[in-house]
Amino acid sequence: MSTMGPETIAAVLPQGVAAPSRRPFGKRSTWKTVAWAIVMVVLVAIVLYPLAWMLSASFKPTAEFGANQGFFPENPTVDNYFKVLEGIGGVPLWRFFLNSFLLAIGSVIGTVISASLAAYAFARIRFKGGGVWFAIMIGTLLLPFHVLIIPQYMLFRSLDLVDTFAPLLVGKFLATEAFFVFLIVQFIRALPRDMDEAARIDGCGHGRIYWSIILPLIKPALVTASIFAFIWSWNDFLGPLLYLNSTENYPLPLALRVFNDQTSTSDYGATVAVSVLALLPILLFFIVFQRFLVEGVSTQGLKG
Repeated sequence: MSTMGPETIAAVLPQGVAAPSRRPFGKRSTWKTVAWAIVMVVLVAIVLYPLAWMLSASFKPTAEFGANQGFFPENPTVDNYFKVLEGIGGVPLWRFFLNSFLLAIGSVIGTVISASLAAYAFARIRFKGGGVWFAIMIGTLLLPFHVLIIPQYMLFRSLDLVDTFAPLLVGKFLATEAFFVFLIVQFIRALPRDMDEAARIDGCGHGRIYWSIILPLIKPALVTASIFAFIWSWNDFLGPLLYLNSTENYPLPLALRVFNDQTSTSDYGATVAVSVLALLPILLFFIVFQRFLVEGVSTQGLKG
């Protein structure tokens, strides 16, 4: 098939109508690409700057904080890392890491089990008042956490569970995180019900359908919930501050406070160093499971 040039198009068009001019698509596309790349580089630099500054500041002596406003330390040192490895408040640093790992892993396990069970019930089991109960559960997202602090603390104190990990983990196994329940419900609702009906014909009950059919198909949603549960628990400060009294039970966020309060002056260099160490597990956890997070987001709109 032959292509028409500008002269042919001009001959076909009525008088007074100008022929369309050829635009330099390749040149315009190149400028768009360059501009887009510059914008993305600037955004990435803005996002990563605090992380890069914290890594650089961890090698600054405490005396340079406030005096040296530059990005790089004038007299770099690794003494900050050796100092924090010795321990905080008489407790070794590995104990705080262990406490944070126990709380984070317990939160992940409890959230995945309880939220997936509750989500399966809302998405697949028809029971009286199911819509009302689901709306009530979603409504709890609007309830500030601070409203529940006093009654929860009084409850756990009456059960003699203060200064233990129980107050921080019990709720995770009772599907109290409405956000995760809602996330998994939406994912299960996107799955076709034909698989459930075929399984019932073969004699499967709700337990077998949940374990053998639903769970393998909602793996991206479960991994997404696990990532957020791990990060939220690892960074939680208010919960451990309320329920934990013994230094040996402190997770890393409370350990940072103890390190700054144990002397009259704060050791900023060591504080930044331990902050870098505390950030590494979250970064590694996210890097390992990020493909599941992207997969879970990208398949939310798919229907069976």
